Amino acid sequence: MSAEQPTKPNGFSEATGEICYDLPSSYLPHPATGLLHLARFLAKIQKNLKGELPKSYQRNFCKGFDRFLCLHLNVEPEQVITCVREASSTEDLNAKLLAIFPKDMRVHVWNRELVQKGMSEMGREALSDAKRKMGVENRTDLISFADMIDFDEGRIL
Repeated sequence: MSAEQPTKPNGFSEATGEICYDLPSSYLPHPATGLLHLARFLAKIQKNLKGELPKSYQRNFCKGFDRFLCLHLNVEPEQVITCVREASSTEDLNAKLLAIFPKDMRVHVWNRELVQKGMSEMGREALSDAKRKMGVENRTDLISFADMIDFDEGRIL
């Protein structure tokens, strides 16, 4: 989907309604690490550094999944931002990231946790609230927050 698609006023990006259709799904693994959501976080950082990250994404930038991933890796979001800022190529970025990430990234633990965000009792309540705000409370196929992001950005119809 292209970045020029119309906005959705009631989506996850409800602050301004602006949606980035060109960000990768949280479900796509980062090629060098296998970590889910990392490719998306890196893409958001790149957009932010260029001044292209909409306000609707800035309010959760380095929070939510971004922050949970950093907590899992025991790094600060600013460390990842610095790697992106200073990298001269994709290979250089991967090397910088691997240098700050732990040797054992426990990829399987993180990936399982990410796909299940929204499935705990508290998570289901928050997910139901988000679905209600988006006007899709009857959608039984949206079972996680990663699903909601994919729905909001048009990857799930």
